[in-house]
Amino acid sequence: MTVMLPCVADISWKRFVADVAAALHGWIVLDKPLGLGSTQAVSAIKRALRTAGHAKAKVGHGGTLDPLATGVLPIAIGEATKLAGRMLDASKIYDFTISFGTQTDSLDLEGVVIATSDVRLSQAQIEAILPRFTGPIHQIPPAYSALKVDGKRAYDLARAGEEVVLQGRDVVVHALTIAKPLPEGAGLATVTLRAHVSKGTYIRSLARDIAVALGTVGHVSMLRRVTAGPFTLEGAISLDILDEHAIARSLGNLVLPLRTALDDIPALALEAGQALALRQGRVLSGVAAPDGLHLALMADVPVALVDVLDGTVMVERGFNL
Repeated sequence: MTVMLPCVADISWKRFVADVAAALHGWIVLDKPLGLGSTQAVSAIKRALRTAGHAKAKVGHGGTLDPLATGVLPIAIGEATKLAGRMLDASKIYDFTISFGTQTDSLDLEGVVIATSDVRLSQAQIEAILPRFTGPIHQIPPAYSALKVDGKRAYDLARAGEEVVLQGRDVVVHALTIAKPLPEGAGLATVTLRAHVSKGTYIRSLARDIAVALGTVGHVSMLRRVTAGPFTLEGAISLDILDEHAIARSLGNLVLPLRTALDDIPALALEAGQALALRQGRVLSGVAAPDGLHLALMADVPVALVDVLDGTVMVERGFNL
């Protein structure tokens, strides 16, 4: 009797096919809860993937949110991690509350009070100051930040009691408005604002500078990210929903396509031969497309993020899909 043993190559191929079938590539947008760090949020996604039985994949976040902040935190999975850096460059919208009268060393609720003021403000005063902080502005980042000074994180130096001197930066506040109605009369202790800001903007610094411009001091007592690039709160999920879908093995229902992060990039349709050439790292010539970045697609499957110049197409970032 002859016993047919499976070929090792066949086993490897079947395992590869199974892994590809189980893999996810795209974005899960968390509504990050208070107290959870961005790295912890990434770990939660990794656990959910394991629970749901998906193949091991790279996971990363598209822009840090402090533990004391809540809201939109895009998590990239698989090939989408190649676009996480682009999310850092995206503009963002925040709702934040300034509590007037006290300033902390961290400029938020976590820090120690370092200054106080008895000045009380009116709605008219607050409304009048907002145009000064709209448009291009210059700000000094908080000492308690992840920026590096001589190779060390600024917040580590600050917590060790060392003086932290950070370079100022130019940022853009596209819009700054009062987010919630204010009570009538003088003596306002807090105000909640909505800010649409460019990359690199520190809301805690913005709150500090607004308070100082009003002749008082203040700190951020609430911070919620409403949007990050194309991702919004409407599409964000809680950790409870994440866990429910992981247990039900339906995480795929939560994953937004990889191309969601490229909604502002025009598509470039490819023929099979062109797609193969780009996947091999070759350059295409004579392509009828306007100059600039494009998302190259083959039958609606992302092939690469490409740069087009005078009909020549070069790969900026390829996708293994």
